[in-house]
Formats: sequence, structure tokens, C-alpha cells
Amino acid sequence: MIVRSRCLLAVQAGVMATVVCLSPLIVHADEPMAYPAIGTQTVGLAVGPFFPIRLLPSQSSKLFGTAAVASWSVTLTDPIGSSWYRGQIALGAELLGFGTSEPKTAYGVGVTPKLQYTFISLDRLRPYVEGGGGPIWTDLGGRVPEQPGQFNFVVWGGAGCAWRLTPQWALNAGYRFVHLSNAGTRTPNSGLNFGLPLVGLSYSFP
Repeated sequence: MIVRSRCLLAVQAGVMATVVCLSPLIVHADEPMAYPAIGTQTVGLAVGPFFPIRLLPSQSSKLFGTAAVASWSVTLTDPIGSSWYRGQIALGAELLGFGTSEPKTAYGVGVTPKLQYTFISLDRLRPYVEGGGGPIWTDLGGRVPEQPGQFNFVVWGGAGCAWRLTPQWALNAGYRFVHLSNAGTRTPNSGLNFGLPLVGLSYSFP
């Protein structure tokens, strides 16, 4: 618990320091924020604590920890639609790293392609929905009853909001449901589920 609290405090301090450094560049609130052009690339970094979600009786492990996500995406479309759902599609990839602190200490790293739809009708506030999946390695294999091996797959989906500080920089906050399993390649395969709130920063460029 102490480790998680210190990690969260460090993340909050880092985000606040970055916002303060960017404050001279922040566009005035009354100036409209343009939507990204096709081909605009975005890189980001987000961190947050995760907690277990038990959906099946066989999912008995209660693992807590911290995850970090480095992301890249590229805008694929001009704005779609003309109402509240007006938005743009982006395709990207993420590098996911995590560490558990309770009740077992373990680590994992994975790579996932992702698809994101961002709503742009609220100007600088940009809600989004996203999802992805891919391979992941973790040394939890054989140490928890849900997973017998170290090579697994992760599938996730979530939603969040980006606040455009400038045309390039954005502050992001979101929540994901994460499922980790071996996709039936071994038994048992009851899988692990996590809730993952995230906060971070992103930078966009042509």
C-alpha cells in the first residue's frame, strides 16, 4: 500500500510539474482548437495503479500493482459525422509494462496494436474510446493458479478524455478493463482481470 501511494504521488507531482512548465504555451481558453490532420502522429506516456476484478469463481488471485503505458498513434481520417459523435479514427501501438506489489511481486511487458475513436465536438476537451490486444510476457506464470505459463495475451478496452493544453500537448485521463490469459494454449486458463485508471501526457506532431 505504501509503495502504491508513493508511486501515485510521484505521478501526480510529475504531471503537475509538466503542466506548470507548459503554462506559458497554453492557448487561451476562448481560442478554438483545430482538429488533427490526417497523418498527425501522437506519442504519449501514462501510468496508474491496477486492481483485480473477479468475474469467475476460479479467478482467486488478488493482485495489485502499477502499470506504465508508452503509446504511439496516427490519425487516419478527417472528422466523421456532424453531431455529438463527430470524431476521428486513429491506429497505433502501445508498450505495456507492469509490476505487482501485493500479494506477490512480479513483472510483465507486452506490445499491443490499438484502435481509438476521439470525439472532437467539445473543442479542447476530447473524449475517446479505445481498445487493443497482443502478446505479453510475465513471470506470474506458474505462481498464480490462473496462469501456468509466462507467455500470454492481453486484451483491453476503455475510455477517457484528453484536455488539449496546446495544439501539441494534451493531458489525458482514462480507465481500462484489462484481461490477461493464454488464449486456450494451456490449461488452466481462467485468466486475470484488472481495472486500470491512467493519467498521462501526450504530444502530437505532423
